[in-house]
Amino acid sequence: MMSEKSEREKRQEAQRAEFLKLLEASFDYTPPERGEIRSATILQIDSKGDVIVDLGAKQDGIVPAQDLERLDPAMRQNLKVGDKVFVYVINPRDQDGSLIVSISQGLQQQDWEEARRLLNTDEVVEVVVTGHNRGGTLVRWKRLEGFIPSSHLISVGVGGADRHESLNANNRVLGVKVIEVDQSRRRLIFSEREAQKEWRAHQKAKLLSELMEGDVVKGIVTGLRDFGAFVNLGGADGLIHVSELAWHRVDHPRDVLRIGEEIEVYVLSLDRETNRIALSRKRLLPDPWSDAMNRYHEGQSVEGTVTNVVDFGAFIALDDGLEGLLHLTEMGDGTLKEPYSYVKKGDRLQLRISRLEPEKRRVGFTQRWGVELPSHGAEATELPEAPESRAELPANGNGTSVHTEPADAAESAAKES
Repeated sequence: MMSEKSEREKRQEAQRAEFLKLLEASFDYTPPERGEIRSATILQIDSKGDVIVDLGAKQDGIVPAQDLERLDPAMRQNLKVGDKVFVYVINPRDQDGSLIVSISQGLQQQDWEEARRLLNTDEVVEVVVTGHNRGGTLVRWKRLEGFIPSSHLISVGVGGADRHESLNANNRVLGVKVIEVDQSRRRLIFSEREAQKEWRAHQKAKLLSELMEGDVVKGIVTGLRDFGAFVNLGGADGLIHVSELAWHRVDHPRDVLRIGEEIEVYVLSLDRETNRIALSRKRLLPDPWSDAMNRYHEGQSVEGTVTNVVDFGAFIALDDGLEGLLHLTEMGDGTLKEPYSYVKKGDRLQLRISRLEPEKRRVGFTQRWGVELPSHGAEATELPEAPESRAELPANGNGTSVHTEPADAAESAAKES
C-alpha cells in the first residue's frame, strides 16, 4: 500500500508542477495587438489560398489570400509549410473571432524599421526609378515606395529635357540616403545629392575593379566640353577625348553627340591610382583609311562636307569619315585670297580627289575641274597631317588620353553647356 501511495503522490506532484508551470506561463502571455510584428510558422496552406500560421498566440493566425497576392510572385510560389515568416497583426479578433495577420505588411514593416535605422546613418542604398512628377522622381526601395525631390537629384552635365529624360528613366538605379521617414503618412524621402560623394567613390571603385582595357561598354553622355565628352558608365564618368570621337575632325563634341544619348564606347586605358578612365568612340567605327585605295583613286569625283575653315583652305570629310584638305589654291578657279567668304562649316561641296596617300592618312581635294591634277613632285602643295595625328592629347604614360577629375569637370560642363 505504501508503494502504491507513493506512486500516486508522485503523479499528483508532477501534475501540480505542470499546472503551476502553465499558470505561470499564462501570466507571462501577451495577446497579439493590432499593428504588432510577430515571427510565425506556416502550419497550413488551404485550397482557398489562405495561410494558417502559428505566432505563439492562443489561436492560430489567418493570412487572407488577397494579402498573398501583394507578395512578389516568386516569393508567393515558394511559400511552404514549416517556413518562418514575419506577420503584421491586422485584427486580433474579427467578427468571427479569428486572428487576422498579414505577411506582406509584416515585410513592409521590417522595411520601415530599416528605413528609420538608416535615417541616422551615412549608409548609401540603391533605389530603382519607377516614374516621375513635377516635384521629383518616384522610386522603389525594397517593398516601399519613396520619393526624391528635384532639389535632391544630381544633374551632372544634364539640363532641360535631357536632364528630365536621363535622371527619370524607368529602372534607372540611383544611390541615395534616407532623409525623412514618416510611416503614418507613408512618406519616405531620399536624397541622391547627399549620397553623391559616398556613392561615386563606391561605384567608381567597383567599376574600375570590373573594367578591363579593351572592353566595350554602354554609357550615357553626361557632359560636353571643347576637349571631349564625359560618359557615365554606371556611377563613374570616363572621358572620350575629342580626337577619339570620330575618324574625321570634330571641332566640338556637340557636332556628333548629344547629352543624354546612350552610346557604346571602347575602354582605352584605366588609371586606378587616379581613378581616370579614357574612352574611345571611333575605335568602334570602321576606319575609312583601311581600304581607301580600294574605294577611291586620284581624279575621282566625290562629295563632302566642310568640317573646318582655316586661313589656307578648308577641311572636307567624305560621308564615310575620310577627311582631307581643299587648299585655298584649289578652291574655285584658284584665285581666291581667303576661304571664309567662299565656304563655311557644314557646306556640301562637289570635289575631285587630287592626291591620295592612305599610308600617311592624307587626301587632297580640288575644285579646279579644267586643270591637270598636281604632280607629286617638289612643286606639289604639301598636305597637312591627318587631323587625328595633329591633335595634342595629354598622355598618361602609354599614349592614351587622360583627363582631370571627370566628375568635377562634368559638373562644370553642365554649367557651360
